[in-house]
Amino acid sequence: MTSNAAPAPLLRPFAQVDVFSAEPYRGNPLAVVVDAAGLASGVMQRFANWTNLAETAFLLPPSDPGADYRVRIFTGSEEFPFAGHPTLGSAHAWLEAGGIPRQDGMLVQECGAGLVRVKRDGGRLAFAAPPLTRSGPVAEADLARIAAGLRMPREALLDASWLVNGPEWIGVLLESAEVVLAIRPDFAAMAGLKVGVIGPHAAGSEVGFEVRAFIPGDAAAEDPVTGSFNAGAAQWLIRSGRAPESYVAAQGTVLGRSGRIHVDTAGDDIWVGGSSASCIEGFVLL
Repeated sequence: MTSNAAPAPLLRPFAQVDVFSAEPYRGNPLAVVVDAAGLASGVMQRFANWTNLAETAFLLPPSDPGADYRVRIFTGSEEFPFAGHPTLGSAHAWLEAGGIPRQDGMLVQECGAGLVRVKRDGGRLAFAAPPLTRSGPVAEADLARIAAGLRMPREALLDASWLVNGPEWIGVLLESAEVVLAIRPDFAAMAGLKVGVIGPHAAGSEVGFEVRAFIPGDAAAEDPVTGSFNAGAAQWLIRSGRAPESYVAAQGTVLGRSGRIHVDTAGDDIWVGGSSASCIEGFVLL
């Protein structure tokens, strides 16, 4: 007789990794189930909801022969085909667990968006920004909602673009870093939208841009440090001549974090990198 009972939970290696900060506990935390083989999607989603973090990653054997490992990425309410800080945090956890890339200095992650290359960049890891699947103008009705959500006049939004690379970001360019930092969002006004704002720091500053990312209704309504948005924003700003080919962005400042996102252009690739550190290691029963 066959049984329909769910398999008994197993103790699985687990890590919580801080991403995009050289100082532990000042970046964006990621929960990583290092061996998620055999876990059902519903179990993954339930655990991601329980961690109450921006994202939780589950590492699996690759199904593509060109990949070193496969990752599934969940927020508290949905699965993402790609996200930036889970990409770097997953690569960090996979390497710390003894993973050996097929290619020296470069590993290949399989995710819902396809294959993503991750390289060592000094003491940091960096991923090649995936191409945008949607870009271009944003409807005026959405811009009006965003302006209301940012509590600023519509004309303060200097430019905007869809920046979809998994998450459906709308990028908004503001006048300055000071304007970005002064935002006190009305999340209800822009419910249903994922909005990233970016503004330049003054010349000679330590960093080139200040970034904030808002996800109304998510467990983390303001994301501390956001790889996917910064990857999309880098493509938009560099290719439109608004940003140099290499720069550093800051994010998480108003949340007491010190996120630093390193952007570098090499040929046709834009690499998005940052420091990471394992802050919690152990086992989880799943």
